[in-house]
Amino acid sequence: MRKAPKIGLALSGGAARGLAHIGVLKALEEASIPIDMIAGTSAGAVIGAGYAKERNAAVLEEIALGIDWKKLARLIDLNLILLWKGFVQGQKVESFMSSVIGDAKFEDLEIPFAVVAADVESMEEVIINEGSVIEAVRASISMPVIFTPVKRGSKFLIDGGVVNPMPVNVVRNMGAEIVIAVNVLAIAPQRKREKPVKKEAKVEPNLHSKSARLSTIRKRIDSLLQENKDKIKVFDELSHVAKTKIYTGKGKIDSQTPNIFDVLMQSIHAMEYEIVKLAAKSADIVINPDVSHIGTFGFYKGEEAIAQGYKATKEILPKLQEIIRSTSSSP
Repeated sequence: MRKAPKIGLALSGGAARGLAHIGVLKALEEASIPIDMIAGTSAGAVIGAGYAKERNAAVLEEIALGIDWKKLARLIDLNLILLWKGFVQGQKVESFMSSVIGDAKFEDLEIPFAVVAADVESMEEVIINEGSVIEAVRASISMPVIFTPVKRGSKFLIDGGVVNPMPVNVVRNMGAEIVIAVNVLAIAPQRKREKPVKKEAKVEPNLHSKSARLSTIRKRIDSLLQENKDKIKVFDELSHVAKTKIYTGKGKIDSQTPNIFDVLMQSIHAMEYEIVKLAAKSADIVINPDVSHIGTFGFYKGEEAIAQGYKATKEILPKLQEIIRSTSSSP
């Protein structure tokens, strides 16, 4: 009897583009390809944690397509007093993630899982595979400048993407005999500026939309918004005044000028992409969903991102299945 090889999944960072990981997992499930271990960085850590907890891509798809991302974005708790520590403190982010993942510990997960972060002082890779999953994921998504670093022990941790954006080596060291790497880091090709178009009413996805899980998450978002309504009101008023001064009058700025966060993230992703290309060489197979056209914070394009992840995985399935067959060995 032939023994099935252990299959590991290395999920890259990529912010909103990371939603494509859900499509990859969905396609792998349909093909009955089991995942024995997962390592994730940044967005890959978020999706990896959700999948490692329940081994169910449908649950992740339901959440990604069923929540109001624009409403969720209002929960960003700007650290207006201590801006030099980072724009976003992240407590609300943690609170939201806990409504999705719960208070799970690594040992509670269905699939062995590891999260990659970086020590902000030594810039060394930090692999987290014990303790609170939420705390580990929060550290891994701490994008430089945007999020305040997370203290863990004596170290301050930031987004693992700056040192290992696609952790092929990590999942290999976990014991994977076949490593499937998923790269959603892509630099968008230069394109002509599009004229503004009238926005159409968003049609809410009806797939799984009435589940208890999604209802609970929506209620949590609404609760957090209500708890912070005064802060949000002040920030909205300040934003309105700032935008009026910036976009009108003498010395005004083109309203389509990329904001500081987009510029920063695109710059970081460009550097990470070079590291990803090196990591890809040590993977057995690399899945590259076509998500370069999805912006860093384009979470509202979740349906499209998931579809691209699903499509890219379907295309490489024959090759992947052949690798699995050829790697299988007798006990």
